[in-house]
Amino acid sequence: MNLRKNLPLAIAGIAVMFASWSCSKNNNSTNTPTPANAVKLSANAKFGNILTDSKGKTLYFFAIDANGSSGCNGGCSVVWPTFYQADLTLDKGLDSKDFGTITRTDGSKQTTYKGWPLYYYQSDANAGDINGDKVGNTWFVAKPDYTVMVSNTQLIGNDGVKYTSDLKPGDGVTQYIVDDRGQTLYSFSHDKFKINNFTNSTFSNNKVWPIDTIKTVLNVPSVLDKTQFQTITVFGKTQLVYKGWPLYYFGADNNQRGNNKGVSVPTPGIWPYVNATSVVAPN
Repeated sequence: MNLRKNLPLAIAGIAVMFASWSCSKNNNSTNTPTPANAVKLSANAKFGNILTDSKGKTLYFFAIDANGSSGCNGGCSVVWPTFYQADLTLDKGLDSKDFGTITRTDGSKQTTYKGWPLYYYQSDANAGDINGDKVGNTWFVAKPDYTVMVSNTQLIGNDGVKYTSDLKPGDGVTQYIVDDRGQTLYSFSHDKFKINNFTNSTFSNNKVWPIDTIKTVLNVPSVLDKTQFQTITVFGKTQLVYKGWPLYYFGADNNQRGNNKGVSVPTPGIWPYVNATSVVAPN
């Protein structure tokens, strides 16, 4: 055999074999199935990126769950099955620190995102269906970029008294705005339109009623109007505003989701909750 004569042909053959192996490897990588325990960010024409399971089935938040526990049990859980996966695999852009697990009253497990238990909707037959959003004005497509959410919860003031939606003593569920992790937001009755009249220039009273310093309004649940949210500058810091009302936390809520103690301080109506229908822009 003339090795010198046949060497170019041999090299060419090796190159063809390598190219074929490389293409096969790349094709296999692109066809790798999504792990069954995955949470994905799936693009949706109406809502942008939403949370789905590995098969693209939409996940939801429930406004009653603002305190971090599941309020959907019995027959409710038939219509809204819970989502649970251990050892999650996450899409790029999702942070494992935002995910957790709770134990429900029946002893079963449920996955949470930013403290919100996650559910499916029974009537979503196909991947990408979003039929559950806004059902009862309490169910919302799960998204990673809500600036605020809403809570449907009994108001219980710092005085231990239960209050109704009109801030009178009594039992009743009220819907109001919370941040993306379920912490209650309040307005101050003495503020003016987009003017904070509470916080002083040294922020020495900010621990009592901390301002909501969110800098960018990204998305809001579908019962709210995103255009009603803006920001103002308060002594060099940004404060979120809703319908002209600057928004605050209450220090004595202790950063606990679901707490709404500020509604009674110092008397009901001075630091009211805010929601889609109850507030009028201050003068």
